[in-house]
Amino acid sequence: MGISEFQVVGRLQPSEDKPNPTIYRMRIFAKDDVKAKSRFWYFLSKYHKMKKTTGEILGVNRIFEEKPLIVKNYAVLARYDSRSGTHNLYKEFRDTSRVGAIEQLYQDMAGRHRSKPSGIQIIDIKPIKSSDCKRPSIKEFHNSKIKFPLPHRRQRAIAKRWRKRFQPKRPNTVF
Repeated sequence: MGISEFQVVGRLQPSEDKPNPTIYRMRIFAKDDVKAKSRFWYFLSKYHKMKKTTGEILGVNRIFEEKPLIVKNYAVLARYDSRSGTHNLYKEFRDTSRVGAIEQLYQDMAGRHRSKPSGIQIIDIKPIKSSDCKRPSIKEFHNSKIKFPLPHRRQRAIAKRWRKRFQPKRPNTVF
């Protein structure tokens, strides 16, 4: 099971001092709702003076992609911890969903920077128009006449009983 996108809503527990505390909502990428709640409290304790023991979760909802069959360009702003410190980054991905783009981000960061998903904080992810793309690796797919040839196609035998174990000549794979 891969990651999913969750919306977690929480607040400080009401008290006599604050009968109506501020409600916070975050969109978090996690494997399940338990980890999403854990990440919610992690970020809330960093940015506001709150922790799990003094707060409450109002709701956890899984968010699904509206149009999962259309390829879109995504811009991701993230912060990650490396061996030398914390760095901000901007990356572009091309995928059919926000979750797919984040999975690509995790794979890319693991391969290029040896960082773990727990050390990556996603600040923002948004779909962008093809004219707003900056990275050449994403721009090369915007050509309407792009082709993906399959040069080494092998014609398979029709049925197994007609196929011989040893062929008298090499198969022709060029069409």
